[in-house]
Amino acid sequence: MEIPKNDYHDLVSLISNRYEQGQKLAVQTVNTAMVETYWQIGQYIVEFEQGGKTKAGYGKGLLENLSNDLSMLYGKGFSLSNVKRMRQFYVVYPNGATLSHHLNWSMIVELLKIDDPLERSFYEKQSIREKWSVRELVRQKSSSLFLRLAVSKDKDGIMKLAKEGQRIETPADIIREPYVLEFLKIPEPYHLSETELEARLIDRLQAFLLELGKGFAFIGRQYRITLGNTHYYVDLVFYHRILKCFVLIDLKKEAAGYEAVGQMNMYLGYFENEENTEGDNPPIGIVLAKERDDVLVQYAMHNVSSQLFVSKYQLYLPNREELQALIEKQLQNDNQE
Repeated sequence: MEIPKNDYHDLVSLISNRYEQGQKLAVQTVNTAMVETYWQIGQYIVEFEQGGKTKAGYGKGLLENLSNDLSMLYGKGFSLSNVKRMRQFYVVYPNGATLSHHLNWSMIVELLKIDDPLERSFYEKQSIREKWSVRELVRQKSSSLFLRLAVSKDKDGIMKLAKEGQRIETPADIIREPYVLEFLKIPEPYHLSETELEARLIDRLQAFLLELGKGFAFIGRQYRITLGNTHYYVDLVFYHRILKCFVLIDLKKEAAGYEAVGQMNMYLGYFENEENTEGDNPPIGIVLAKERDDVLVQYAMHNVSSQLFVSKYQLYLPNREELQALIEKQLQNDNQE
């Protein structure tokens, strides 16, 4: 790197950048060492138990004794819950020391709270792929992201989702059913107009982008297009960096009718012919509605672009038990076939 010799401000900038890089590296190094240490402590505990040592006066009180004695020696970090998590870390991830290069201990603790191996595997892969923070991971868990993505898949699709996380390869891969907008904190029943709902989404854009998933870049709201001297406005316009296409979202505060499907199809045609540039793929349209009549939508979308989707949104966290039941039923059906 060329060292500035005349401009003092360039020197300050250069030093600042290097110092910040060093700080990040130091934090990463500490996190990596901590995770590796906790995993090895878990290994020591399990191997001690397997060696029959617990019978020598410790029994079921082994973890409590360890917590008390280690806390006396080192203070914080060895609470009973943390010692239990260290042991669990080794049991759940026998090769888990490799996670230390990707996730910090707080993230791993959140993963260890998930009982189902398939679900845990999904959140692990997705956390690494999308570089979630602990807060983002907690939110995606509470919104049952894995179950929402898995509910429309067959057994092979569910297994692939758990093993690899969500891969964005086709327009259908970005669709969620339903979209969960609990972060808007709108009580039910509500009486917001579509414009007010749109404004709230823009005010909480970071949370909305998390719900939409990886790859979305915000372009604008009320995006004007003009046809035959008439102005039309697309509620929300995004660009998807992975699929390399525009994503248009039209909000409906109630049910999505056939008019909404036709209008979105017109928007898609306009964007493909007037807004796309070299390298852009055909745009994707999402009509996002509070309710949906599946039969009406099926006929309204007859011979309509395969890039057009009608999805529902809800303002509260989904019922986890209902989603789990649907997935278990799907897995059972696949096993019987």
